[in-house]
Amino acid sequence: LKSGIDVLVGTPGRIKDHVENSKLELSSVKHVVLDEVDHMLDMGFAEQVEEILGSSYKKGSENNPQTLLFSATCPRWVYDVAKKYMRDEYEQIDLIGKKTQRTATTVEHLAIQCRSSQRAGVLGDIIQVYSGSRGRTIVFCETKKEANELAMNASLKQDAQSLHGDIPQKQREITLKGFRNGVFEVLIATNVAARGLDIPEVDLVIQCSPPK
Repeated sequence: LKSGIDVLVGTPGRIKDHVENSKLELSSVKHVVLDEVDHMLDMGFAEQVEEILGSSYKKGSENNPQTLLFSATCPRWVYDVAKKYMRDEYEQIDLIGKKTQRTATTVEHLAIQCRSSQRAGVLGDIIQVYSGSRGRTIVFCETKKEANELAMNASLKQDAQSLHGDIPQKQREITLKGFRNGVFEVLIATNVAARGLDIPEVDLVIQCSPPK
């Protein structure tokens, strides 16, 4: 930062710290990109984002940064908030349009009701039926504790390993490589694995509870 950089990628909290400590000066920023804009402009982050961008944007100025907003989901309120940063003639690019079916048509969706105490046993049976002995399965949990407990539960008849934020990055990469190569059949993960995974051989994906 001291010697000058062309591109800065950061989380709002950390960038705000540097701005407040006078280690980062943003008045000459030319481009602003907000990724996952629905999260960034949600109540938790909106205030931080506004504070960070305050020095770069002047009301009605032609020299405001070019602003690019990306999100998989854009509720109506996102557009309303985004107008603060966008010029009047902004372009909206929608890759979904009016399609109501946003998931692959080749995927079957099932909902199964069971008690928490029965979950490990039910999971073991579901994996056996829908994925078989050699197929691969990803199970998503809400917490790291759940992921660890399920991975070690004897009710799962297949080899399982967990993946979550407490596991060092190097070990995560080893775990993912093992899963890709079929060293073990079941990956039990928190949302740390929900984005950016491309493993075409997966037969079954299980959400342990309705996603929030």
